[in-house]
Amino acid sequence: MNALLSVSKLIDTMSGWVGKTIRWLVLIVVLISAGNAISRKAFDASSNAWLEVQWYLFAAVFLLGAGYVFLANAHVRIDFISSKLTARARNWIDVVGILTVLIPLCLIVIKLSWPLFYNAWLSGETSQNAGGLIRWPVFLMMPLGFSLLLLQGISELIKRIAFLGGVGPDSIYDGGEKTDEEKLLEELAAETARKEQARLDAMNAAKQGGR
Repeated sequence: MNALLSVSKLIDTMSGWVGKTIRWLVLIVVLISAGNAISRKAFDASSNAWLEVQWYLFAAVFLLGAGYVFLANAHVRIDFISSKLTARARNWIDVVGILTVLIPLCLIVIKLSWPLFYNAWLSGETSQNAGGLIRWPVFLMMPLGFSLLLLQGISELIKRIAFLGGVGPDSIYDGGEKTDEEKLLEELAAETARKEQARLDAMNAAKQGGR
């Protein structure tokens, strides 16, 4: 198990590096999108190549970032159900889900999308739009992105099994740390309670002053 946990740690490191790297793609997409909009509205000029670069990078962010999101435990969960389950039950659900859904899905998508990329690469397929780009880079995002997700799925499977075997921590909730949304709701509720208490104190002070 120690050897498997070492493999898991290596995969996690790679996914973390990929995730931190593609954050810059978000900034680049925003800048290109703003530039396209300004060019089109202000100068009545546009380029299909830049428009396609925009959605190429948009696809790269989501496909390449899926593994990192899994590492960060940020994929959507039905929290109002999972929060009522025990830690072992949550980990068992993840083990079953990874084995029966995630891994088979990744393998199927990789198998189906690789020929799409490979054929486009060999033929030099380009966009049908005037001034469009070659297609193989964006087609590559599917097998590459699902390969990264598959690797991270294997890493998460190792960590879930390690926890169930008593040799690793619960990596799903990381000690039950609250999400940013939960913290924000608690802060808003506390602020509302403080304002309400201040209002009641002011009313009581006014009543006492009027006597």
